[in-house]
Amino acid sequence: MADYYDVLGVSKNASAQELKTAYRKQALKWHPDRNKSSEATEKFKEINKAFEVLSDPKKKELYDQYGAEAFERSGAGQGPFSYTYSTDFGGQGSPFEGFDFGGFSDPFEIFEQFFGFQTPRRRTKKRDVYEINLTFDEAVNGVEKETVIRGERKTIKIPAGVDNGNRIRFSDFDLQVSVKPHLYFKRDGQDIYLEKEISYSMAVLGGAVEVPVINDSIRLKVRAGTQSGTTIRLRGQGVPYPNSNRRGDQYVIFRIKVPERVSSKAKKLLEELDKE
Repeated sequence: MADYYDVLGVSKNASAQELKTAYRKQALKWHPDRNKSSEATEKFKEINKAFEVLSDPKKKELYDQYGAEAFERSGAGQGPFSYTYSTDFGGQGSPFEGFDFGGFSDPFEIFEQFFGFQTPRRRTKKRDVYEINLTFDEAVNGVEKETVIRGERKTIKIPAGVDNGNRIRFSDFDLQVSVKPHLYFKRDGQDIYLEKEISYSMAVLGGAVEVPVINDSIRLKVRAGTQSGTTIRLRGQGVPYPNSNRRGDQYVIFRIKVPERVSSKAKKLLEELDKE
């Protein structure tokens, strides 16, 4: 059985971008609509399988530990994990459903992107795409929405953790997600960022502030001598990964609030402090 790293022509220390670049190169070379050799189909499947495993940190870790056997079909004592591979790329039940093929939505889109035409398979597999608008909270926590698809009212379950631009695949249609920005949370993938103003005196002397997190708030310690721009990482307080128990992190960035006007007494105190 071929080594997945050899299949893509990369080293074990290859970066995510190097993996994507190698995948695109090999996929274009061995795409069955371009390469008419008898081995092209199997080679193309092998390339996609290798990329699907190595581009996923958890699957890569399993592969490095157990080899390709970890992803073979279970049964008859084969492999410690069950894995089903399908040639219906991106279809329902496929390991590539919702998978990022190096910046393309699926292997066949690579051919369209580079050569400007659709394969016959793509023409027969074209799917309807509908847009769904979500609030920040709905996207983070998940929600059930009623909508009309092809004239029929449906209740759609949106998993927690989807992001703006994500596409959710259902049996016979896709939903393109559009998320409204939050008033003060800024999202980057599954991590969120919050700027929190603190007074000059608190920055100098230290103290504690109330900080909002998703669906709650916590009291956060401010160390004496905190500088503007100091960032605190709150592990596991970010956005859930869809269909997973994992969460991203929240980052709190302290900004020191400087008053626009000060009283004569306060000005005098600050001048004395400056001398001190």
